[in-house]
Amino acid sequence: MAIKDMQDLFIHELSDIYSAEKQLTKALPRLARATSNPDLAEAFTFHLEETQGQIERIDTLVEELGIKLKRIKCAAMEGLVEEGKEAIESIEEGPLRDAALIAGAQKAEHYEIASYGTLAALAKQLGHRNALAALLETLEEEKATDEKLTMLAEQGGNQAAAED
Repeated sequence: MAIKDMQDLFIHELSDIYSAEKQLTKALPRLARATSNPDLAEAFTFHLEETQGQIERIDTLVEELGIKLKRIKCAAMEGLVEEGKEAIESIEEGPLRDAALIAGAQKAEHYEIASYGTLAALAKQLGHRNALAALLETLEEEKATDEKLTMLAEQGGNQAAAED
């Protein structure tokens, strides 16, 4: 389907982030198992629960708006998930792998932050007030996750990798 107007663009972008979130629900448990840092494993597990809530939030706003999502696969998230798999396979378990997992997770968070920021702007322009509130709530959760990952890296995760 061609994108012909702002509503089509909104639906396309929402479909894309929905796919990204679905992919993350499969990737986050793998990341939690691959880390040697219990705090990082807990952060990945917490974000999995949060991501499931974000998917439910999208389901709710799709229903409220009476729209239908497209069946697309988010290529960007697919690539980021693949990078995470490569890090797990190519780096021995320990602080260095943990640093790589944090870096990869932050790339995914930054993608989500950009996506939800764009969606919020589109929702505002289209007058979708309830959708805007839901999207802004998710945007804040994504920013908080990014900050938590930064904190974990700064609290010694990356330092331990440097000393390894």
